[in-house]
Amino acid sequence: MKLVLKGHDERYVVEQGMLNLFPGERPVYEPIGPEDNAWAKVSLEEEADRCAVEVELSWRGMAATHRLDAPLAGDEFQREGLRRRAIGRCFFLAACEATGKTPPWGMLTGVRPVKLPTREMAAGATPEQARASLERDCYVSPERAKLAVDCAQASLNAQRTLKEDEVSLYVGIPFCPTRCAYCSFVSQSVEKSLGLVEPYLDVLCREITDAAQMVRETGLRIKSFYMGGGTPTTLTAEQMDRVLTAFETSFDRTAFEEITVEAGRPDTITAEKLAVLRTHGVTRVSVNPQTFEENVLRAIGRCHTAADIDRAMELVARCGFPHVNMDLIAGLPEDTAEGFRRSLEGVLEMEPENVTIHTLALKKGSALMERGVSLPSGAEVAEMLDFSREILIQRGYRPYYLYRQKYMSGALENVGWAKPGTENLYNIIMMEELQTVVSVGGGGATKLVDHAAGRIVRLPNPKYPHDYLTLREKVLAQKEELVRFYGPAVP
Repeated sequence: MKLVLKGHDERYVVEQGMLNLFPGERPVYEPIGPEDNAWAKVSLEEEADRCAVEVELSWRGMAATHRLDAPLAGDEFQREGLRRRAIGRCFFLAACEATGKTPPWGMLTGVRPVKLPTREMAAGATPEQARASLERDCYVSPERAKLAVDCAQASLNAQRTLKEDEVSLYVGIPFCPTRCAYCSFVSQSVEKSLGLVEPYLDVLCREITDAAQMVRETGLRIKSFYMGGGTPTTLTAEQMDRVLTAFETSFDRTAFEEITVEAGRPDTITAEKLAVLRTHGVTRVSVNPQTFEENVLRAIGRCHTAADIDRAMELVARCGFPHVNMDLIAGLPEDTAEGFRRSLEGVLEMEPENVTIHTLALKKGSALMERGVSLPSGAEVAEMLDFSREILIQRGYRPYYLYRQKYMSGALENVGWAKPGTENLYNIIMMEELQTVVSVGGGGATKLVDHAAGRIVRLPNPKYPHDYLTLREKVLAQKEELVRFYGPAVP
């Protein structure tokens, strides 16, 4: 879509609106020609305490013009925020008028829509008022507004349990048995990088030890632990035992509440590995079939069958983990609304405490993006999510965390559902940025959170195992930022 900006240079807000309303378009800053059928002119005029925005928009033979006036007040930072909001709102309304459609999340484009109702309710608004605000001010649909408010309540409940001297720990295992077609995460296929695993674990265990030392020096304690990837159960039982032992012997766990390990793909789950996890006190495992449909499993490059999912869950059940999560993805290639329904019903027959429903997001680097395969329409994906919301609520699950990504089918969302009292605290902490998360391993990103100052410092580790090993001294030295951020513990 060709974009022409006049009287301002707010490219980011215009581009985010374009991606939200026209997901197949990309921004092009060139003059508009008579042959162009996808363009927008976004103009801003400012005078004293008001600004006027006009958006002229054309898309595939449909056109609209929208104008609005907005007040400006406060310091320059506040005025800039008001200008951006006016531009974003005007672009959104013009696009809705041209297409005749309003996306389910309205004009919200960020990853964390739950932060808005959380902030309102923390300031004294009722859930009903927070819902009305999302619908009225952001044009969010009633169903999505309720989802956001329900997750905001879970966030506030979690926040009340946290203390200032607590942090969470993420351990990244960026290896998988093979790479799924939809995957854009940073992971290495073990079949191609087996020789990197042991050297990687050497550095990882050293980083765990160093991180624990920094946490001790600042007087902090671990609240929750999450091992993700990749697929952590790509490791052998002995290798997982080594990593979990390094954690147990390094950190003060007096504030400890949960240990989560993504068991991930059913073809990596064995009785021996699960026994190791149980011995180390793992309280939650996540088994991620993504679908039970055989043709869809083949289309995404999975090397297991639906029967393997049943076998893996039988092994998990025998071990008696307190909580089990299962993941599904709506919008996979060759899937249908009926197929997704069968998959979700299959998950519910296994009665996991947590169910996560993801929406497929097409990202650069994934095989699906490179192949350009046919996918279910946005309307079909919305039908899948509507069904999941209805049946999960009927079965006693409640939404507790939620996030969105760019290029998601139907501009929808990912939602974690839980039986009351079984919510995964780490997921809420991480997604809503409620406390510091110290990350170790390739692809992890430490987030140092200072709510009082409104400050978040992000310290990413190298993404790929080879880079992680090459830059290990830099990775280890970076943990010292924790002490600089918090200061040494007071004796």
